[in-house]
Amino acid sequence: MSDHEYGGNDDLSLPKATVQKIVSEILPASSGVSFSKEARDLLIECCVEFITLVSSEANEISEKEAKKTIACDHITKALNTLGFSDYIPAVLEAAAQHKETQKVREKRGNKFEESGMTLEELEELQRQQFEAARERHA
Repeated sequence: MSDHEYGGNDDLSLPKATVQKIVSEILPASSGVSFSKEARDLLIECCVEFITLVSSEANEISEKEAKKTIACDHITKALNTLGFSDYIPAVLEAAAQHKETQKVREKRGNKFEESGMTLEELEELQRQQFEAARERHA
């Protein structure tokens, strides 16, 4: 199945540097095993194809359920339907970690609200700081 079957775009890809970093963590230099650029590019194509396949199946599942948003449950059902049920525990763990990360970000709050200053006071402080920076770099 290709991207074209899903109305995809040939420009879809993953960042090469990110994929290389992941591969390097799995295959450290001390292992003596190298990973060619061609292999990395093929791996990227496979990853994009996998994402396309799973998201398309999840979309079909969500449409059957008359949902307009693909949820984590749709992804796990898609993985199961496609025969990738072994991945479900790792996906659920990653989803739980993501939820926790989001909670921490929400708890950080809004810097504007926590400052106790009015918008005008903050703008004046910003103007002063920019002026001081200009003087230092002049």
